[in-house]
Amino acid sequence: MTERWTGLSEHYYTARPQAAHDEAEFTATLRGMELRFVTDAAVFSRERVDFGSALLIEAMRIAPADTVLDLGCGYGPIGLMAARLAPEGRVYMVDVNERAAALAQRNLAENGVTNAEVRVGDGLEPVWGIRFDKVLTNPPIRAGKAAIYRMLDDAHQALVPGGSIWVVIQTKQGAPSMKKKLQELFGNVADVEREAGYHVFTAVKQ
Repeated sequence: MTERWTGLSEHYYTARPQAAHDEAEFTATLRGMELRFVTDAAVFSRERVDFGSALLIEAMRIAPADTVLDLGCGYGPIGLMAARLAPEGRVYMVDVNERAAALAQRNLAENGVTNAEVRVGDGLEPVWGIRFDKVLTNPPIRAGKAAIYRMLDDAHQALVPGGSIWVVIQTKQGAPSMKKKLQELFGNVADVEREAGYHVFTAVKQ
């Protein structure tokens, strides 16, 4: 992921951003569907769906009745598309950034998505106890390896047997170590997509 600075000390994973609001709107075509997004200052990639998220969206495989978690949803493109691909399922979208989560909820409504909901909190805490068929994440690299690995550990626990995690990450921001961690945790990992220095990894819970 690349980071968009919104102030000297705020990051897109700040829980309660203090940056002045500066809303923007754009449309994006993802998997052949045109979607409309509202974004704001102090959220990740406010001007367009970032390349990593778009790559993950194109690569991820979602069944129609899947229960899905979008972990670190931002303003919602990954989870929104997952909900479109799982019309008989349910998508949970989680972000620690309250502003991003509010935007995600707006974007679900803006695009007529009713089988998804947004929850605010750190990691999987807001959805603990729910079991998922798929966990999708474009992880907040700047939060640090320890925080991200804790998210992966919790995601592994939350997946049903046969469920899978899908992660997008840049080579220069830790793809080799991410692949190693997923292999250690799941006992398997596949590099299903790579482009422009980004990798999409998937691993299946045995």
